[in-house]
Amino acid sequence: QVQLVESGGGLVQVGGSLNLSCTASGGPFTIETMGWYYHNRDLVATVAADGTTTYADSVKGRFSISRNNAENTVHLRMTKLKPEDTAVYHCKIELNTAPYPIGRNVNYWGQGTQVTVSS
Repeated sequence: QVQLVESGGGLVQVGGSLNLSCTASGGPFTIETMGWYYHNRDLVATVAADGTTTYADSVKGRFSISRNNAENTVHLRMTKLKPEDTAVYHCKIELNTAPYPIGRNVNYWGQGTQVTVSS
């Protein structure tokens, strides 16, 4: 049973920083794209298996996504936070797990972690 555990949300003042993490367990599996989403599952940032990253325009230059493949973990470094960044952030991990082919490219979502930016 694949499970995602998120951590790192909280309350921060405008201009502050937070680090989010999401770890997948319950393998064996291989991980494809890892990412973070907010609001109605709108994209924040993703990192592909080859390290390619994408960002929403609203967070470019302020947020940084990275992954640790050995630990099955994706991180989101959030800086220069604004009130409009306030949301529940969900991680999503696309992975491959047996049995195939039904277990190929399946998306798993975390339960979410609250980020609140106060002005």
